Amino acid sequence: MALTGRAALVAALGSLIVGVLVPSWTGILAIDVPLALAILCDYALAAPVRTLQFTRSGDTSVRLGDAATVRLTVANPSRRPLRAVLRDSWPPSSWTTEGEQAMSRHQFGVPAGERRRLVTQLRPSRTGDRQADRVTVRSFGPLGLAARQGSHRVPWTVRALPPFSSRKHLPSRLARLRELDGRTSVLSRGAGTEFDSLRAYVPGDDTRSIDWRATARHRDLAVRTWRPERDRHILVVLDTGRTSAGRVGDVPRLDASIDAALLLTTLAGRAGDRVGLIAYDNRLRAHVQGGTGGDVRSVLTGTLATLEPELVETDARGLSTTVLTSAPRRSLVVLFTSLDAAPVEEGLLPVLPLLTKRHTVMVAAVSDPRVEAMARSRGTVDAVYNAAAATQTRTQRLRTADRLRRLGVTVVDASPDALAPAVADAYLALKAAGSL
Repeated sequence: MALTGRAALVAALGSLIVGVLVPSWTGILAIDVPLALAILCDYALAAPVRTLQFTRSGDTSVRLGDAATVRLTVANPSRRPLRAVLRDSWPPSSWTTEGEQAMSRHQFGVPAGERRRLVTQLRPSRTGDRQADRVTVRSFGPLGLAARQGSHRVPWTVRALPPFSSRKHLPSRLARLRELDGRTSVLSRGAGTEFDSLRAYVPGDDTRSIDWRATARHRDLAVRTWRPERDRHILVVLDTGRTSAGRVGDVPRLDASIDAALLLTTLAGRAGDRVGLIAYDNRLRAHVQGGTGGDVRSVLTGTLATLEPELVETDARGLSTTVLTSAPRRSLVVLFTSLDAAPVEEGLLPVLPLLTKRHTVMVAAVSDPRVEAMARSRGTVDAVYNAAAATQTRTQRLRTADRLRRLGVTVVDASPDALAPAVADAYLALKAAGSL
């Protein structure tokens, strides 16, 4: 049983009347006994809570920053009308502000034998799964003095997907891909590209592209046209260790890496390549087998939504072994990790030759724009010291990247906003050169 504010107000008014007019036990009983009987009758006439029936429907996934609509249908099978207040409980991270949490509370009524649909808007503040907890209902009697209260478990899960803010760079990269693919007026020619077709020679064509056998058969000069390699294997490897938890601006480095991985996998899927995913720190956190098409991209997006940084040191040897096991064929391995000197020199560099011997390797890292700003700062003693520290950090980072390049690794080091397009451009450059 739950007493309402109305019951407390009636009791307070009765106490005031007794204290002024009849200050005795008789007066107290004259007020409290009828009030208690009214409360019991009101409780008895309230619609039962345990017999209520609940069903859910609505969105099961939403992009971070967008709103998800979850519908809750309440059926009242009893013979009494339901006048109730309902709270649909979700984790606090299901909303971006405290004010939005008020949308999970509903005041409604359901006549006997009917049902009503309630709508709750969710706007998750971070990626991952949001699971409904309990539905708590308080059913009021006709007098509004007392209420029945109970909770029901009505499971539902809404997955908050990465926002994919780098999607705005996709049209320009797809245009570049079509250009490389020969579907525009520009044709590509390079070692390792795949033969596409023959066409008549046009003045200005590279004479090395002339097919002399076809020319002898047709008695006209014929040249070969080429297209970028297709059906290549791309393996995206996300380092989810402690360095991925470092925040650059308002987001962890892992979030910027996930955004870049989404642009790369979407672009590679459109190019006809097979895309796989590994997330690793000191153990395997996620693994998606290589594939093509929209189904694989949706699986990748759902998997990336559940990843979070782990405050552990990355096991580079275990990561290398997992990559070699997961990619038996030659692949482009895109490793999103840190370029900090200590983790790379102690962990990645000793095992990198094993990867570069079998695969084409690209290392992508998130740089901090504040380091560049600090390196340019002057004017005060503190600013000079900050500039010296930033310059030293930048020098160590450049030295680490140079060591990786000497091992045949393509290195992409960019700020969070520029990382995704830079990785896509590096992929297109490798594809144009036939290096996949």
